Amino acid sequence: MGDRRYTETHEWVEVAGEVATVGITDFAQSQLGDVVFLELPRQGRKLGAGESFGVIESVKAASDLYAPVAGTVLEVNERLAANPELVNKDPLGEGWLIKVQTEGGLPDGLLDQAAYQKLAESGGH
Repeated sequence: MGDRRYTETHEWVEVAGEVATVGITDFAQSQLGDVVFLELPRQGRKLGAGESFGVIESVKAASDLYAPVAGTVLEVNERLAANPELVNKDPLGEGWLIKVQTEGGLPDGLLDQAAYQKLAESGGH
């Protein structure tokens, strides 16, 4: 998990070459409760770092999702349409949201695991 980075809005990103996999953190899914629906972008959409790319809805709330990196959406986790609960069961694995062809690498301001842990422990903001 050392190469995974986190946003202050509780998304994670893991980069392999020029492809970034994006999801939400375990802390975020636990705060949301049972995820019931996700609105995710279409393949081919260009994203800017920090741009809203979708919505996650739970029994408690709906929240915007923000791109931790800039790039083009290569793939959307289609399994989530029928099984949104995968985000709750395995947010750092099978519950990933999108894969992005990165442009310009990782932006400044992403948190490492220790910094994110501190943020989550402080109440998440």
